[in-house]
Amino acid sequence: MAVTSELRPDGIRVVTMDAPPVNALTVQGWFDVAAALDEAAADLATKVVVLRAEGKGFNAGVDIKEMQHTEGFDALLGANKGCFAAFKAVYECAVPVIAAVNGFCLGGGVGLVGNADCIVASDDAFFGVPEVDRGALGAATHLARMVPPHLMRTLYFTGRNIAATDLVQHGSVLEVVPRDQLDDAALKVAAEIARKDTRVIRAAKEAINGIDPIDVNKSYRFEQGFTMELNLAGVADEHRDAFAGTDKAGKSQ
Repeated sequence: MAVTSELRPDGIRVVTMDAPPVNALTVQGWFDVAAALDEAAADLATKVVVLRAEGKGFNAGVDIKEMQHTEGFDALLGANKGCFAAFKAVYECAVPVIAAVNGFCLGGGVGLVGNADCIVASDDAFFGVPEVDRGALGAATHLARMVPPHLMRTLYFTGRNIAATDLVQHGSVLEVVPRDQLDDAALKVAAEIARKDTRVIRAAKEAINGIDPIDVNKSYRFEQGFTMELNLAGVADEHRDAFAGTDKAGKSQ
């Protein structure tokens, strides 16, 4: 697992997630994303961030196999805290964050993207929150920032995915481009922002966050409480075991 951060001469910082095979992040991976965004926020030379990924998809959520191969609740608690830290770092980054989404963006990936300031996607990109099928809850807070309320509920309860092309009409995805043009499209938007007075842009980011109707940090934390309840009841383990193909002890089923 690697999270790299590169500051370009024009003030655009590119943060890249690379966790083969599907960018399902471990506990440490989520904290690494948070650290990269916090670093960007603290560096006054950073004018805007592009959050992107290598591989076949942007993000497949948490590493469920890590969770099921860890005794007790340490991995669950770590994933909860790591996701919270990463989503919070994207939202509270002192400069705008542009998400460049390729392929699948699921679960925790929606948490990252939903808290970003701008979304550019490839023509093969799709989004979904399969938490219900995993015996967990979370990221409804962030999905609700991308689609209208009733569509959010339908997607959440059914576990359906939605294509990036369909999100353009809702205004959450700025544009959809061919896969090989994704990085250029994201950097083009980033360059527009980078040319502005970064002192004004940083003030604007803080001001816009301040007028948001929902506190995304508290909202997501509320969701996480129900995830813990489902875990204590044993429901989540059943669903994660079925998904990972193992029991809690790591034995194949």
